[in-house]
Amino acid sequence: MFWYIDPYYFMLIVPAMLIALLAQARVSSTFNRYSRVYSHRGITAAQVARNILDENGLYDVQVQRVAGSLTDHYDPRSNVVRLSDSVYTSTSIAAIGVAAHEVGHAIQHATDYAPLTLRNAIIPVTNLGSRLSIPLIIAGLLFSAQPLVQIGILAFSLMVVFQLVTLPVEFNASNRAIRTLAADGYLDRDELAGAKSVLGAAAMTYVAALITAVAQLLRLILLFGRRDRD
Repeated sequence: MFWYIDPYYFMLIVPAMLIALLAQARVSSTFNRYSRVYSHRGITAAQVARNILDENGLYDVQVQRVAGSLTDHYDPRSNVVRLSDSVYTSTSIAAIGVAAHEVGHAIQHATDYAPLTLRNAIIPVTNLGSRLSIPLIIAGLLFSAQPLVQIGILAFSLMVVFQLVTLPVEFNASNRAIRTLAADGYLDRDELAGAKSVLGAAAMTYVAALITAVAQLLRLILLFGRRDRD
């Protein structure tokens, strides 16, 4: 019965979920692997972050420690690079790569990097769309109001747009990180390969998020189209 009602769940959502799980498993395993490989210079990830920020004139951006593992992020509202417990004091290749990546976001913010500016601008609309999409679709189906279903699907499509815009932001931050770590000698050639592996694995989680969002959108479109034909 469930297959008859919604075959697209198995055709689209389950494969997308598997891709997302594999991407998350890969980033965890890659980070764990290179978190045990320490840089020759012996400088901590927090020090690397502070140095790169200062080199780019971002003296007002703070580097703070945050609880958890792989909870690292840049907060543009507070102008703070937050590094997780597993990164902040570590001298590993993985930690240094992650720290440089988050600093890359701070540099993007300071230089008005267009994709980041666009992503920040659409966050409020995207959040609103994600909250309203499913209630609108359900209301449209309950009351046989086709325009409500269409508006709900359109609102959900904003999530796809957000994930799509996120890709260049994340890839650019990683590219900035690798270039800086190489140019400033924080990591040697062999160590850079490890940092690239960590950041490459992390980037795949954003690709997986886009695939999942697209799969969910296609499922809604196909279900709505099938219902119309029925």
